Amino acid sequence: MDNNKEFFEKLAGISYGEDEPEPQLVRASKAAVEEKTEIKEDLLKISGEDFDFDDAEGHLTIDVYQTAENIVIESTIAGINSDDLDISITPESVTIKGSRQKKEKVKKDDYLYQECFWGKFSRSIILPQEIDPDKSQATLKDGILKIVLPKVSKTKSKKVRVKLD
Repeated sequence: MDNNKEFFEKLAGISYGEDEPEPQLVRASKAAVEEKTEIKEDLLKISGEDFDFDDAEGHLTIDVYQTAENIVIESTIAGINSDDLDISITPESVTIKGSRQKKEKVKKDDYLYQECFWGKFSRSIILPQEIDPDKSQATLKDGILKIVLPKVSKTKSKKVRVKLD
């Protein structure tokens, strides 16, 4: 057991001498919890003003992959109607914007956990190669947004006959 203790002391970069007591796990006092809450609230203040999560914009998580003919973007977007999405496609990039609105109002003090993002979100993706925006398609099914972007083939060439006048 002493070998394990030494291993973890080295791993953590600490050592306890024979005279020093090992740290013990203790239950946090109510005062300590309140102090940490105050510190968190202080950290949320920016330039002397309270940070308002309602004005924040979320970052959309995505998967991007390619097939021989297409670049595909997928994202989980639960609780969104297609009318709440704005997708802009250029030959070099895709921008997805939207807003997820909470249907039920809950006081901030009533939350035990708040991990879901509500409000505006967006994501811009620079594409690795040129695509054809006019042939692109987007679908929303079971909370999954799927955008299929046909690649522009630059290797195809067109033969032109020369006419003699």
